[in-house]
Amino acid sequence: MSFIKEFKDFISKGSVIDLAVAVIIGGAFGQIVTSAVNDILMPVIGIVLGGIDFTSFKITLKAAVMGANGAIDKPAVTMNIGNFIQVTVNFLIISLFIFIALKGLMKLKKKEAEAPAAPPAPSEEVKLLSEIRDLLKQNNR
Repeated sequence: MSFIKEFKDFISKGSVIDLAVAVIIGGAFGQIVTSAVNDILMPVIGIVLGGIDFTSFKITLKAAVMGANGAIDKPAVTMNIGNFIQVTVNFLIISLFIFIALKGLMKLKKKEAEAPAAPPAPSEEVKLLSEIRDLLKQNNR
C-alpha cells in the first residue's frame, strides 16, 4: 500500500504535471518549427542556392538492382543528406527560440532581483526615541 501512496504523491506534485505539460507543448512547438523550416525556410534557401531541394538530396552508395521484368528487386542504398540538413536546421531554429525565451526570462528575473527591498520597519525602541525627540523639539519652541 505504501508504494501506491508514494506513487500517488509523486504524480500529484505540481512539478510532474508542469513537466508533462511542457513536454506536450514542446512536441507541438517542434511540429510548428518543422513545418516552418520544411515549408517556408528551406524552399527559399533552395532557390537562393540555385534551386536545390534539400529533402531529395541523396548520395547513392549502391544503385538499385532491376529485375528482368523491370521491377526493382533491391532498392538503392542511399545516404539521405537532405534529411540530415533539415533536422540540423530544425535543431538550430528550436535552440535559437529556446535561447531567446530563456534570455528574456532571465532578464525579467534579474529586474526583480535588482529591485530594492523596502527598508525594514523601525523597531519599537526607535519609534519611542523618535516620539521623545519630537516632543522635545515642540517643548523648546
